[in-house]
Amino acid sequence: MDRRQVSKKDEIILQQLEVIRTMTENNLNRMGADFWGTPAAPGEDAADTPRPGAPRGDRPQGGREENTASSTGNDATEPPAAEAPPPPEKIEDLQAELEGYIGLASVKKEVKNLINMVTVHKLRKEQGLPAAELSLHMVFSGNPGTGKTTIARIMARIYHSLGILSKGQLVEVDRSGLVAGYVGQTALKAKKVIDSALGGVLFIDEAYALNGGAENDFGQEAIDTVLKAMEDHRDDLVVIVAGYDRLMDRFIHSNPGLESRFNRFLHFADYTVNEMVKIFEMQCKKGCYTLEPEAEALVRDFIAEESGDPVSFGNARGVRNLFEQILVNQANRLAAMEQVTREDLMAITPADVQAARGLEAAAPAPGAPAE
Repeated sequence: MDRRQVSKKDEIILQQLEVIRTMTENNLNRMGADFWGTPAAPGEDAADTPRPGAPRGDRPQGGREENTASSTGNDATEPPAAEAPPPPEKIEDLQAELEGYIGLASVKKEVKNLINMVTVHKLRKEQGLPAAELSLHMVFSGNPGTGKTTIARIMARIYHSLGILSKGQLVEVDRSGLVAGYVGQTALKAKKVIDSALGGVLFIDEAYALNGGAENDFGQEAIDTVLKAMEDHRDDLVVIVAGYDRLMDRFIHSNPGLESRFNRFLHFADYTVNEMVKIFEMQCKKGCYTLEPEAEALVRDFIAEESGDPVSFGNARGVRNLFEQILVNQANRLAAMEQVTREDLMAITPADVQAARGLEAAAPAPGAPAE
């Protein structure tokens, strides 16, 4: 093998490693069109291209915001002007996007009901008719990887489209983003997160973790701060709490304030094998990969055998992990080839799937050097 062939082989390895690295780093919350959505348009990078009107940077770490303004003595700088919120999207476009998500049949139905109810509520107010106050805060329950964050994000955009929220951003936090370790700090920390969510949706994942129960636990202080904000900003803040079914039910019924404010429950069922296969195929389309016909049945078997426990597998997240495992083995197979075409780079073969399952090693391509 001459130097040119060695260089080509190294280039292929680097290309595949970069693909895998990029997919791993761009998690679901940063994907412009995620597992449940439609594939990106040709030539569009789904990981970097936000949906029209989608707010950027909507997941602060622990609810912290960066302030680039500085002040030292007389050397003060003007704080940056607030970025104008994106214009509301057409509700018809958002409904079409919702329908494009894989699975989630019962959730889609409930979201449609909510859209209709809010629309009629607004029409009654415009006509001077009595309209009961709407509680739009929600409880999302279900196992990991069932689309809770995805639906929370589109709900923020739907509420913005309907004129309920002024900005439509999603701010996602968990206990660590709301609770501090010392007396008096939790309320300040939670308020900072809430301020960043005003005009949009505050999404609290694994919200039941706020009920720590320990004597020196400050989770209740965080809950009280959130409840007060829900009252003070009821016209421009929606709170969605999420987590496992049984734990979320216990959490909501642990506090009269929570019970009175959260009366909309959406359950996210686990994905079926057929739905997870569709999610896998969607990832292939987004990444410009071609699943060879003989590999399709193997992928289905792989998903079926790994997803027996949906909690540990993680539903769509588990599918992503299997997809990345297969790409690793595709990279190993291509690295052993002297000549690699564009079609080779796109093809996912039965050997790649079997190697990912650990059933057999990917077979070397014809002409590949012997070990």
